Amino acid sequence: MACNGNMLGLLGVRKSTGLVSSLVYPSSLKVGKGFCPLVAQAFLARVKFTRSFCASLAEVKPAVSTMASAQKKVLVPIGFGTEEMEAVILIDVLRRAGSDVTVASVETDLQIEASRRVKLVADMLISNCTEETFDLVVLPGGMPGSTRLRDSEILQSITKKQAADGRLYGAVCAAPAVALETWGLLKGLRATCHPSFINQLSSSLTVGSRVQKDGIVTTSRGPGTTMEFALSFVEQLYGKEKTDEVTKPMVMRTKDDSGLVKQEFNRVEWSFSKTPHGGMPGAERLSKTESLIKLLKEQADSKKVYGAICASPAVVLEAHGLLKEKKATAHPSFSKKIADQSAVSTRVVIDGNLITSRGPGTAMEFALAIVEKIFGQEKATGIAEAMVFPYP
Repeated sequence: MACNGNMLGLLGVRKSTGLVSSLVYPSSLKVGKGFCPLVAQAFLARVKFTRSFCASLAEVKPAVSTMASAQKKVLVPIGFGTEEMEAVILIDVLRRAGSDVTVASVETDLQIEASRRVKLVADMLISNCTEETFDLVVLPGGMPGSTRLRDSEILQSITKKQAADGRLYGAVCAAPAVALETWGLLKGLRATCHPSFINQLSSSLTVGSRVQKDGIVTTSRGPGTTMEFALSFVEQLYGKEKTDEVTKPMVMRTKDDSGLVKQEFNRVEWSFSKTPHGGMPGAERLSKTESLIKLLKEQADSKKVYGAICASPAVVLEAHGLLKEKKATAHPSFSKKIADQSAVSTRVVIDGNLITSRGPGTAMEFALAIVEKIFGQEKATGIAEAMVFPYP
């Protein structure tokens, strides 16, 4: 498939030998009605999840438990209209911690179309999970995804039994109000949800926290809080040491983080005669793809926008001379390969028509910075607010 867009971006995630099922990225994705740039930046994919899936950074080993006996079983249900960012982040982060995550469809088919038309393929149908015992059942949100989860009698039964047995459960975004509240699983408990649904929580203990834990139930607010939400379960299941182990390679922001969020050099206006496109396979394979390298060089020479995140700025762009006289950043494990070291610690770096970023924990800022450059700050801020993500 030919790629003739005005913007080219690279995701720096690759297949982990022997661990990944299938990640099939389209060579381009058109921006149009109903399109969410942030979702495209993070999940430009038809993603097939198998129980052996474990996303990893280019050459950074995922944080997988070395003790089989310590592995926890997690259920993440999905349905038509599920918020794909929330589902994928939960699955990814919990698998990085070493959890055996089962992705179960509440529909009649394994494949579902999520809220932004990303197609997710579950491991099994929810009907095949009734005899399983899970350490955690956690519901992603989205609409009408939360409604589809709520209307699954089997999922309701599994989640109610989870609560009755004193095992962990939770939900994010609309799901706490639409599903857990309806099932009576938040009665007398402190809980939160997406701001648009907060009035549907009947409890007087409703709070505005980004992540709220009350006993065995944990709730959260939206796509922009799901990283914290997922990591809260890592800590509950495995402890703080494992949480720190998982967090570090993702380049997450911390409360004490005083580093620069974004720097821009040689400012130029980004304009497009057509809607932007992006092709996003893994960094290592991209670097060996002659047609893509040719396209990148043409993109740079014609002063069109291009960008990369995680390992790709170093493995692809630097390796092929596409960072010459440019300031850039990359994942900490690869940043030493960047010739100009002056901005490598910044989470997002813009230099003229180039934009680079550091890893999964900076992907939100990376995508929103692109939105801001193309569509303006008001648009970027509006998207961030809807996802409950602090920006800038």
